[in-house]
Amino acid sequence: MKKDQSWVLPSLKDAQKRTKNTSEIKHNEFTLTEEEKTLGNGYTYHVRTYGCQANERDSETMAGILEAMGFTAQEDILKADVVILNTCAIRQNAEDRVIGEIGNLKHQKKKNPNFILAVCGCMAQEEEVVDEILQKHRQVDIIFGTHNIHHLPVLLHQCMQQNKRIVEVLSKEGEVIENLPVSRFGAHKAWVNIMYGCDKFCTYCIVPYTRGKERSRTMEDVLKEVQILKEQGYKEVTLLGQNVNAYGKDLGLEGGFATLLKAVAQIGIPRIRFSTSHPWDFSDAMIETIAEYPNIMPAIHLPVQSGNSEILKLMGRRYTIEEYKTLYDKIKKAIPECTVTTDIIVGFPNETEEQFLQTLEIAEYCKYDNAFTFVYSPRKGTPAARMVDNVPAEEKDQRLARLNEVIHKYARINNEKFENAILEVLCDGPSKRNSEIMSGYSKENKLVNFKALPNTKEGDIVKVKITCVKSFSLDGEEIA
Repeated sequence: MKKDQSWVLPSLKDAQKRTKNTSEIKHNEFTLTEEEKTLGNGYTYHVRTYGCQANERDSETMAGILEAMGFTAQEDILKADVVILNTCAIRQNAEDRVIGEIGNLKHQKKKNPNFILAVCGCMAQEEEVVDEILQKHRQVDIIFGTHNIHHLPVLLHQCMQQNKRIVEVLSKEGEVIENLPVSRFGAHKAWVNIMYGCDKFCTYCIVPYTRGKERSRTMEDVLKEVQILKEQGYKEVTLLGQNVNAYGKDLGLEGGFATLLKAVAQIGIPRIRFSTSHPWDFSDAMIETIAEYPNIMPAIHLPVQSGNSEILKLMGRRYTIEEYKTLYDKIKKAIPECTVTTDIIVGFPNETEEQFLQTLEIAEYCKYDNAFTFVYSPRKGTPAARMVDNVPAEEKDQRLARLNEVIHKYARINNEKFENAILEVLCDGPSKRNSEIMSGYSKENKLVNFKALPNTKEGDIVKVKITCVKSFSLDGEEIA
């Protein structure tokens, strides 16, 4: 494969660099030329999102940019003129799904001479992934990363006018671009970025390399966005960051995330959530704020990853299991009704049976409402990928199954507390499995499927009496 001299290729080595420089916040960076404003006239687009809520929010931005350029949304990926795959690199199976989808779209060029396929997101920040795409998947026209979404009009213009492959992946700490358009995918729930990037460098995680340095938006910009969403009738916002608890550190904000959380609550939007929290930065002030404001939902995702302190140290998690327990106890004491979910990795390099048993112990201790559980997936370029691993794959799978038994047990037990209870549910619309049943989430972030009253619609907050309990959902009937 001959490399084009104009390509900007990713570098994990450059991506891991951190300086003490303050990240720049740019309010007028995004612009469209007159030609770019009409470039998409008569063409359609489809954005497919993989991975986390941050990717969902990025996709909303890309949709906003494309619509500002005249493109029209197309639900059928096989009928779109421009397809963007916004990718996730957190685990190997996520990457495999994207490569599979790229293969599925191989023949679109023959069917549609105007077809353009773009790959962006976290996978695009990885050297080996980009190299594989360039060598094996000629149908990919544009590759760009997480730092230059605002360049999308220029990249599309070059591709459409010059009919050549475009690669622009920036490996840097990053900045904050504030004036980007957005086309939100929901009408009553909204994602709100409060910060970008991560500086924790857990040894198994690729995110600090793909997302850059921790950099916060100003409180003024976040609060302005939330206020507009409230005025537009949104009922729930989720504050997003790779580690929301670190919000404001780079700005020197006194009180950090707790200060922002309190200010968002005071705007009066009915429901506030946040994701994701790192136990290292979870302050007492945050707990007090969540307990104080009823519109901050009593549901916290608190990743533990392992129940063994030695493994946590190898993971670079910066807390011991005893410190995690102390934090968990503080949360449950201050907010007794709070539900807690977590992330757990089994089969980390050289994890012993005894160390795994301690993971079962923390699951028993915390009695999580739910958990995202995974077998360790090595990510090339991370320190953990260089560790010697002597845990057989079969043993890892068995450990995952044993862990899931415990998680499922307490998920069911916790849900049983809600039998015959009346919960406030934000209606998301008809259930995917049964159009005659409505679906939504309670304050505690419990999925509730319910028989609705005749005039109930998407976006309503309704009272539902729980009539049937399952491990990971609740059934009920709306009451007047």
